[in-house]
Amino acid sequence: MGLLRLFRRAPLERQGFQLYTAAVGAARHPAFFARIGVADSLDGRFDLVGLHVALLIRRLRQEADPRGGQLAQAVFDAMFADMDHNLREMGVGDMSIARRVKAMWEAFHGRAKAYDASLDAGDAAALSEALLRNVWRGSLPTDGSGPARLAQFVLRTETELTQQSFEDLLRGKITFYPPEDLP
Repeated sequence: MGLLRLFRRAPLERQGFQLYTAAVGAARHPAFFARIGVADSLDGRFDLVGLHVALLIRRLRQEADPRGGQLAQAVFDAMFADMDHNLREMGVGDMSIARRVKAMWEAFHGRAKAYDASLDAGDAAALSEALLRNVWRGSLPTDGSGPARLAQFVLRTETELTQQSFEDLLRGKITFYPPEDLP
């Protein structure tokens, strides 16, 4: 019986990967790079994936059903399993993978905390500042409107995520609306 436990999937693992995959797909929308000015680089892509996952985890943790927290953990686990896999695919040596994944976890955690604080306060200006600091590394994009526009997208996305049924989320189904209609 103990051996069977090794081959058993974690609760909600499949749904966590499905939700994470949807977040990655949404984060790759070309408008983030072409219209909002996020750098199309490893860092820029990591920041957008982290932003989408942070919003998704925030939504799941606000769910009254205890499975919300379990599903949030499954999404988090899927993200960092994917990060580990991607580092290996890029040829990063086994000895430094744990250190790099830990650095990514710390970066994600810090960003999620900053976004949560701004969203909890309903402070679009603070959210814009957090996005400037994290997504643009403090260097204002060419036209200067990127952080404020991304903040508006984040606020809209948070509202849209709260309107999606938890039952759909439990089935691994989520809709991230594209940023195409941002000014």
